[in-house]
Amino acid sequence: MLQDQDRIFTNLYGQNDWRLAGAKSRGIWSGTKDLVLKGRDWITEEVKKSGLRGRGGAGFPTGMKWSFMPKDSPDGRPSYLVVNADESEPGTCKDRDIIRFDPHRLIEGCLLASVGMGAHVCYIYIRGEFYNEHSNLQQAIDEAYAAGLIGKNACGSGYDFDLYLHRGAGAYICGEETALLESLEGKKGQPRLKPPFPAAVGLYGCPTTINNVETIAVVGEILRRGGPWFAGIGRPKNEGTKIYCISGHVNTPCNVEEAMGIPLRELIEKYAGGVRGGWDNLLAIIPGGSSVPLLPKSICDTVLMDFDSLRAVQSGLGTAAIIVMDKSTDVVKAIARLSRFYKHESCGQCTPCREGTGWMWRIMERLVRGDAEVREIDMLLDITKQVEGHTICALGDAAAWPIQGLVRHFRPEIERRILAKHQAVA
Repeated sequence: MLQDQDRIFTNLYGQNDWRLAGAKSRGIWSGTKDLVLKGRDWITEEVKKSGLRGRGGAGFPTGMKWSFMPKDSPDGRPSYLVVNADESEPGTCKDRDIIRFDPHRLIEGCLLASVGMGAHVCYIYIRGEFYNEHSNLQQAIDEAYAAGLIGKNACGSGYDFDLYLHRGAGAYICGEETALLESLEGKKGQPRLKPPFPAAVGLYGCPTTINNVETIAVVGEILRRGGPWFAGIGRPKNEGTKIYCISGHVNTPCNVEEAMGIPLRELIEKYAGGVRGGWDNLLAIIPGGSSVPLLPKSICDTVLMDFDSLRAVQSGLGTAAIIVMDKSTDVVKAIARLSRFYKHESCGQCTPCREGTGWMWRIMERLVRGDAEVREIDMLLDITKQVEGHTICALGDAAAWPIQGLVRHFRPEIERRILAKHQAVA
């Protein structure tokens, strides 16, 4: 359990002032100049010591990612930091609360992270629907410029740093880092082939690192308190705090910051008021946003909420968006609804995804009604394998995994519907 003094997001519920004065009262912008002056290598090393892994879903070690940025560009190209604030994963609502209620924590993190990778310009790509969040963040950026915290000679450190806010237009695919770069450049949001990776050829053909809002927002506190402090929270290789988004059939849906590795059941019962109708009324939980496989109650009883524990039960932490489904849920219909979402959001660039997502959704709709043959379950599973791992970006995987989880844990329910429909027709 996380101690109150270890919480980073102390205004997660917007109870205090989100503007500069309120931010400073919570310790943001405290000693930032000294942290900047410690330089690039120290910042990157401290983040490596912290064990921080990307909070956007992939969980890649952040300090290592920063170290891929070139130290010197022989042709004089600038380096960029791009912050992914697109947050379009169903069930996920952590970044919007950081932006809405603690924007200065993100802005300070942008400055320090940029110093850590030798970038003097940062772009925040924010989801177009986040109107109030965009407004708050832009006001906070203006305040930071006016106070000399960013811009020329940021915080009086001699480091020049510019920060720009760019609104997207509601495409889920632009949450993928290279599609985000394409959109930021004014082109159609479609993923790029890799290599080259963004650290070599990113925004405008220059070295670029793309990080999630939560990943960048914790950097200031990590550097102030030291990497080992952050690494002392959670479990080995799953260190630090994490914002969990709990929604669905719980009594009090919420966002909560807790230690990595907290038991899923404890998280729901302590902070979300428990499952509607009691824990025994639980059917299944999607533990990390709509793109990860669901877990039945038997696994939810004991599983821990971190990258490695969830991978061990064939699911994933993803964005830590916990979607709770009680026994009133039509679980087949719920997964069919997700299949429709991924079909709609596919950019259509890769044939397996363009054709496969529609094919999977149409079969899922028939399985909801039981209007299929039992052998089609295995055919559907085979289609997911043909899509998974065969596309430029991970949207194909995201479309396949919920279906694989459904078949893995709820195959008897799918078969029951098919047999019931056959008997009714007979």
